[in-house]
This record gives sequence, structure tokens and C-alpha cells, in this order.
Amino acid sequence: QVQLVESGGGLVQPGGSLRLSCTTSGFTFGRYAIGWFRQVPGKEREGVSCISSTDGTINTADSVKGRFTISRDNARNTVYLEMNNLKPEDTAIYYCAARLVVCSWFGGPDDYPHWGQGTQVTVSS
Repeated sequence: QVQLVESGGGLVQPGGSLRLSCTTSGFTFGRYAIGWFRQVPGKEREGVSCISSTDGTINTADSVKGRFTISRDNARNTVYLEMNNLKPEDTAIYYCAARLVVCSWFGGPDDYPHWGQGTQVTVSS
């Protein structure tokens, strides 16, 4: 079955960096766009960045643009989210999700049928 597994979260000081990984299985990775979302308790899940497979489109939220970089390794069925200059407001559970639609339109959580279990990122001194 479709599986997405996030890893790489943890505790980091403000200004630090983390790289999240989303390793997938159970579907044809090269046909799917992969998005990263994050959620703080009590708030809606927020789109962070999305990367297509078919046309290479990348779509990134303004709140993280210039600090976060998404990439994919089709040979490893994995998508990465490189996070630099982290801020306390980046603290959240980070999820990856998959869908067939390209990332020229980011969409919301309901537009992604397949999800991972999430990984906690905490930015604190």
C-alpha cells in the first residue's frame, strides 16, 4: 500500500538548520507531486512547499521562501526539505503528502490523498 515516512525532525536553536526526508513506497513515485505541510496544535495545517515530478514545478509558501528548499531524488523515491535559518515560529509537526496533480496549484490538505505520520520540528534556545 501507499506509504510515506518522514524523518529528520528534532530540536534546533534559532538560526539552525534541519533536513527533513520523506521516503515513499507503494506507488509510482515519478507520477506524483509531493507536498510538505506543517501544523501547530489548534491551528490549520499549512502548506510549506510542493514539488512536481512531471514538469519540475516548485511552489513554496512566502513564509519560508528563501529559507526552505524542496528537492526530490527519483532514484530513492524520496523528497527532501532543507530548512535553514530556522525561527521559533517554524516549530510544528511537519507532514509530507502525495497527489497526482502538479504543484503549479498548491492546493490544501484535502487535495492530497496520501499522508505520512509527521515529524516534530522544535526551534528553541
